[in-house]
Amino acid sequence: MNLVKIEELKSWLKSHDIPLAYISNPDHIAYYSGYKSDPHERVLALFISANSDPFLFTPALEVETAKNSNWQFDVLGYADNENPWQLIVAAIKARYDEPKQIAIEKNHLTVDRLEILRSLLLHTDFNFDLTPIIQQSQLRKTAGEIKLLQEAGAWADEAFKIGFAAIRANASEAEITAEIEYQLKRGGVSQMSFDTIVLAGDNAANPHGAPGERKIIPNELVLFDLGVVWKGYCSDATRTVAFEKPTALQEKIYQIVLEAQLAAQNFVRPGVTAAQIDKVARDVIEKAGYGKYFNHRLGHGIGTTVHEFPSLVEGNNLVIEEGMCFSIEPGIYLPGEVGVRIEDCIYVTQDGCKPFTKTPKELQIITK
Repeated sequence: MNLVKIEELKSWLKSHDIPLAYISNPDHIAYYSGYKSDPHERVLALFISANSDPFLFTPALEVETAKNSNWQFDVLGYADNENPWQLIVAAIKARYDEPKQIAIEKNHLTVDRLEILRSLLLHTDFNFDLTPIIQQSQLRKTAGEIKLLQEAGAWADEAFKIGFAAIRANASEAEITAEIEYQLKRGGVSQMSFDTIVLAGDNAANPHGAPGERKIIPNELVLFDLGVVWKGYCSDATRTVAFEKPTALQEKIYQIVLEAQLAAQNFVRPGVTAAQIDKVARDVIEKAGYGKYFNHRLGHGIGTTVHEFPSLVEGNNLVIEEGMCFSIEPGIYLPGEVGVRIEDCIYVTQDGCKPFTKTPKELQIITK
């Protein structure tokens, strides 16, 4: 449970005269409460009040698990044959009367669920969007959060070691992916932060391709994009390696991407903007003549979820501050030929930044 962030939100609610916040996104519920769950079609909710204790609302089958987590306040539940919204409204009225306003996550709460709440709380306004407030709260990580992100990054480094060792002629992308996840689970990692990506040769020209039966063959590049969830915090990193001797084109593309990644990472410091960081990397790739083949943003925030606010992209003039955490992941993708991406997630320090992953970025050549 993140008491610091709960108190921060309570203070914000008080200062804006908003009695209650309704958090519906399970990832954000976990961010504040420490209780992580996927409720599927059932209702999971966290209510944080400006002036009194919060409460967690879960399906009945999760109540005891939630109580035994780090959550220190009330946990209410509902059975599958009960109407969860009537129970939620009863709990709200019992604790807070009928609040004049409830802030909601407009990018998550569905229209049908909002309409149900409006029908049961006729005098309550639901027009305030909580989403940007939560995003701002997540932007700057505490020292404790950064430590957990470092630990998650160390597991990503371990995953690269496993994956590189698994490369051999005629091994499939799917086989190498399975080996990485199997070995990590044996080591104590229960969850990847996203589906592990291992792509070989021309397959790597698809930035978010899925591993399949494509076999690894000599003299091509293999792209690894992976991360884990460790104690509630995520890692995300990408390395591209060569199996046997790379071609001249492969090595050329790799060196351009490496130059772009290092230039952007070295540019990061408090006071620059997200757009400026993106431009530093993009300028390197455009100058080399491959600008149209770098077809995604430079990076994204990371924390309790693998993709958080902000985006490092043209037009985002967010000023970078100490404690912010985000990825730097330029790439070049030549359809039908080759794909290269190099990525570290970093945290911003007083005068620069430091990566969560330590696996070398110079082109590694795997020989067997």
